[in-house]
Amino acid sequence: MAKGVPVRETRARSLPVLAAAAALLGIGGGGSIAALQVTPRPAGSSAAIGFPGAGPGGVAAGGGMTPLPGSARLTTLSVPAVQIGSAGAGTVAPLRHLLQADMIVVGRSSLPRGSLAAIRRLPGVTAAQSLDAARIKVNGKYAAVLGVDPSTFRGYAARETAASDKLWQDVADGAIAVSYTMGQLDRLPLGGTVSVTGRRRENLRIAGFGTVGIDGVDAVVSDAVARWLGMPAGNAIVISAPHANLVSLASAVRRVVPRPAAVRPLVTQVTAGLPPGSAGTAVSEVTGNPGAAAMAGASRAGGALLTQVQAVSMLRAALSRLGMPYVWGGDGPTTFDCSGLVQWSFAQAGISMPRVAADQARTGPAVPLSQLQPGDLLFYRTDPTDPGYISHVAIYLGNGKMIQAPEPGMDVEVVPATTGPEFAGAIRVDPAIAAVVAASA
Repeated sequence: MAKGVPVRETRARSLPVLAAAAALLGIGGGGSIAALQVTPRPAGSSAAIGFPGAGPGGVAAGGGMTPLPGSARLTTLSVPAVQIGSAGAGTVAPLRHLLQADMIVVGRSSLPRGSLAAIRRLPGVTAAQSLDAARIKVNGKYAAVLGVDPSTFRGYAARETAASDKLWQDVADGAIAVSYTMGQLDRLPLGGTVSVTGRRRENLRIAGFGTVGIDGVDAVVSDAVARWLGMPAGNAIVISAPHANLVSLASAVRRVVPRPAAVRPLVTQVTAGLPPGSAGTAVSEVTGNPGAAAMAGASRAGGALLTQVQAVSMLRAALSRLGMPYVWGGDGPTTFDCSGLVQWSFAQAGISMPRVAADQARTGPAVPLSQLQPGDLLFYRTDPTDPGYISHVAIYLGNGKMIQAPEPGMDVEVVPATTGPEFAGAIRVDPAIAAVVAASA
């Protein structure tokens, strides 16, 4: 989890990959990926492409915690997958090595052919892969979907997902692989079918559930299927540069891709001991947000965390949603997923928050458990296919309680706050930092 400013030169997976910035994808549920939204079009009409916001996620300590609803103990497991095809598309290449996804470029349309080669030549870049990226409907709900070459892309996925020959062969044969979180929370049938709608509609078999290495991606199909669905061809590039300075790399990438393509890091680098305002400058350069330095710098200098009035307003809003149903991707006012409840509640207090849990984890400094206050956010890792993936968030109420939108079939509830094996940490929201992250995610 990214823990705000006071962290020494660390990298933390930032749950959204396609973001709701101008040309990035908006992700649903607990992830965040910058993506295009593709909507069906009647024959002969022009394509309808939009860029909405992301769609759809005293404390007891030690063992014996009350488990999060539906969560599994965080031991890595084999990715659930079924054999669907008969290798009709050719055999997928074996996994050769794992790659860290550090940055993504997403354009409104296909990127020039020379962009990929130019990025691969940049200092610090060890690998780069062309992708198709869009927000399209899966069973009627918008999801962030990638179109990939299964043989060359699988190395960017989480370890267990990358290792599943069965899953990637099925993707090559025309099936869809969905994230573990989406599969569980949307109760999708492994081996069954889902309706996938871009500019065309198709029923696709579900190959398996596994977290992709690009945070916030809800599903993956082959590039051939992506183009049949009408997703833009080659409009995205994922970059692995594990030892590069991301601020410098982002600037270099922007120089070799056309505007308005968006460039966003998939990890966060923050340096400890910076003078007031310095962290804001880094945020500005990485996100490409001209106002980020001023907002973040002023926040750090003034210690502008939540005021009492803001905290009370936000908590009252959250508590007013008690008993309302959990819906994957729900962001209010009457249905919610975990991060949707957080975003909506803060909005009622006039605070802009990013949509997904991993980005919400970047909206303020880390808080020790001994110093928790009402309004702090608690984060959890509940995806056994990728134990580092932040997939749940709750709001601390004080007196050892938290409010959360738990899982399908349950309602917004107040439960004991817990710090069991799935607990990832807590942060205190800084409205200025939250606004920067929301604008860049």
